[in-house]
Order: sequence, then C-alpha cells, then structure tokens
Amino acid sequence: MESIIVAIITGGLSLIGVVFSNISSNRKIESTLSTQQAVMDTKIEELTREVRAHNNFAQRVPVLEEQMKVANHRIEDLEKGGN
Repeated sequence: MESIIVAIITGGLSLIGVVFSNISSNRKIESTLSTQQAVMDTKIEELTREVRAHNNFAQRVPVLEEQMKVANHRIEDLEKGGN
C-alpha cells in the first residue's frame, strides 16, 4: 500500500513538472514567434515601399522617353534651321 502512495505522489510531481516545463517552453516559443512576426512585418513594409518607388519610376520612364523624343526633334530642327 505504501509503495502505491509513493508511486502516486511521484507520478503527480512528475506530471506537475512536465506541465510547468511545457508552459515555459510555450512562452519561449510565443516570444520567438512574436519577434519573428515583427521582423517579417518590417521587411514587408520595406519591400512595399521599394515596390511603390519602383512603380513610380516605371510610370515616369515612358514620359521621359517621350520628352527626349521631343527634345531630339527640336535639336534637329534647330540644327537644320541654323545651316
């Protein structure tokens, strides 16, 4: 009878130890995941900013190309008129 009580107490204490260990481990994992999520959010914000800047540049290039064509035609006209 005494060995059964000792076994129950030992098992109960082991169970309590496992529960506390799991709680501690889960807190560490949640902390790590939270940090990683914050880093990912920052990276996504930076990439979004870079994509917006690139898109703005991509929209402006055709306008600049057209302006260069006009400028080249004006230069040609001035060169022809100057001769």
